[in-house]
Amino acid sequence: MNFAVKDILIRAAQPLDLDVLVDYNLRIAQETEGRELDAAIVRRGVQRLFDDPQKGVYYVTELDGAVAGQLLITYEWSDWRNGDFWWIQSVYVAERFRQHGVFKALFQHVKALADARPDVCGIRLYMDAHNDRARAAYERLGLKPTNYQVFEIDFVLPH
Repeated sequence: MNFAVKDILIRAAQPLDLDVLVDYNLRIAQETEGRELDAAIVRRGVQRLFDDPQKGVYYVTELDGAVAGQLLITYEWSDWRNGDFWWIQSVYVAERFRQHGVFKALFQHVKALADARPDVCGIRLYMDAHNDRARAAYERLGLKPTNYQVFEIDFVLPH
């Protein structure tokens, strides 16, 4: 199966995409971290984003009549820069569409949107430190590692 970038349709996800977004998020967790997420919690999380667009926006690609990939943008205010960083999260490309430029097209689309906005001061993402394939893809697109490391305390939220 060969596709050209011109064949890739990119659009903001709609509530009708809920099932595929949930499925892809479950797959991301399994593939990248070996984690089994609770599908009901993920469904509520994705739905909450549709209910409150201030939280972020999913972009999806369509190829061959199917949602081929997804990318979520969330926002972080920077007082140092007086602008928003757009955080790329929940990146997933369905296996049959990998190595066809789907992520590259999604990234370029989001970068063009960010470039056109005077309130966006940068694009960031985090990745598993051992994901060499993702690292190579991000570096090819011009993303650079920073000196920062991510620390967290993981809280279990009530359902």
